[in-house]
Amino acid sequence: MTNFDSIRRQRFLSESYSKWLSKIIEEELTHWSSHVPPNGGSEAGRTALGARYVARDTFRKLLLQYTSGADLNLLRGELETVISALERYTELKRVAEDDDTYPPYMFGEIEEYEAAMQLIALCHLLHRCDLLPRLAAMLDPSYRAQDTLYEDLLAYGMDGRVDVDKWFHEPYRDLINSLYSDTDELGISLVVSYLDKWYPAMRSASWHDSHLKANEQEGGAYVGYWAIEAAAATFLLGLDDSSYRDHLLYPKDLIDFARSFQAVEGDDDGTDRLSLRCEAGQPCPKSGYWMTPAKAGSRRYLQQGAVMPTVASDYGSTIWQWDSDQSAPKLQ
Repeated sequence: MTNFDSIRRQRFLSESYSKWLSKIIEEELTHWSSHVPPNGGSEAGRTALGARYVARDTFRKLLLQYTSGADLNLLRGELETVISALERYTELKRVAEDDDTYPPYMFGEIEEYEAAMQLIALCHLLHRCDLLPRLAAMLDPSYRAQDTLYEDLLAYGMDGRVDVDKWFHEPYRDLINSLYSDTDELGISLVVSYLDKWYPAMRSASWHDSHLKANEQEGGAYVGYWAIEAAAATFLLGLDDSSYRDHLLYPKDLIDFARSFQAVEGDDDGTDRLSLRCEAGQPCPKSGYWMTPAKAGSRRYLQQGAVMPTVASDYGSTIWQWDSDQSAPKLQ
């Protein structure tokens, strides 16, 4: 076994393919950063299309780096580069379309919806929740209050999100329900079910089955298959992933990084911040700001020992989560 084989995170990736594709992506990024595609209609449209290629390949580069075994501290910094490239594309596309609500991803297409959920999930797992408002600024004009998973994943890092009971794609039902599960056991079973259904659900994606052509003659689409949002849900809910952490599509190194980073950057008393959760009716385990995905804008300060309140919801019992941001609310 080569050193690459021991550090790669998915078995379909060979060292030669990884090096070849990394070089191709870098060349594409260099080219489209300084050239305008010949197609795309107007000059503004062509400029936006070039920016789209840059945003696409910047994200693909990060995913390939992860699959190839890159240090996650490096990827933590690279994530902002992905967001910045997406912002550039969004800005130019809105000018080209004369539409200041135009989103960088079309949620109606499962491939683009998945990319958006992956980015939000990466913000949580790489501890870059400071990037969430920038993502929301691009997506909210079209999709605020339109999708449960989008709102719930943002709600773990942002105030003022919306309680909504609808979503764009049926395959995400189990993951959404895991966020509202009454017990850890149910949450775990729902995440497992989601992981098992994830790959077949992505059959319309351009990269589906691309591992079958992950070579220098036919390849280029495969950068890794990762249900990153499943790891984010596991992390945010504080679930024990021992029964599914070796699932082919589960990015276990990302959640291990999230948990270990949290231990380094956490509270002085060692509290596991984001994984701390408490059901309504139970005594509050620690004084501080808490929130529940059962209700938008639920963030509130609760004293240790106080009874955790119940919030009216269609999702069963109320489960409170320790807010990663313990700063006091800003005055308006």
